[in-house]
Amino acid sequence: MGLTESGDIHVRPGLHLPASELSWRFTRSGGPGGQHVNKTASRVELSWNPATSATLSESTRELLLRRLATRLDADGSLRIVASDHRSQHRNRGEAAARLSTLLADALRPRKRRVPTRPTHSSKRRRLDAKRRRGETKQRRRPPQDW
Repeated sequence: MGLTESGDIHVRPGLHLPASELSWRFTRSGGPGGQHVNKTASRVELSWNPATSATLSESTRELLLRRLATRLDADGSLRIVASDHRSQHRNRGEAAARLSTLLADALRPRKRRVPTRPTHSSKRRRLDAKRRRGETKQRRRPPQDW
C-alpha cells in the first residue's frame, strides 16, 4: 500500500488511484526545524475526489462516499495533510500511505452483528442483584410501626 514509482497509489489488489486523479500541494511547514522550515515547502496536502474518479465502479464509489462522508470537504474531495517529517519526499509517502489505509479501511466489509439472547443464569444473576439491592435499601428505611 502506498505510492508507486509512477506516482499512482496502490490501495488494494485491483484498485490503484492514478497520478492524474491526485492533486498535490506543497507549503511551508510549521514547528521546530530552524531556518530549514522557513525555506522549504515540506508540508504536503494530498487531494482526491472519489465522486469524479474514473477508476472506481459505481458500487465502490457509493460505498466510499457513504463511509467517508464526514471526511469530504465542500467540493467532495478527500484531503490528507502530512507535515510530520522534515523532507517533502517523506511527507509525500506519508500522505499516500494515509490515503491508501483510509480507503482500504472504508472498503473493508463490515461484520454483521449476530443478535444474541441473555442466558438463563445471567437473567437470574441480574434479578438476584436487583433483589439484594432492594433489600439493602429497605433496611435503610425507618421502621413503620403503625
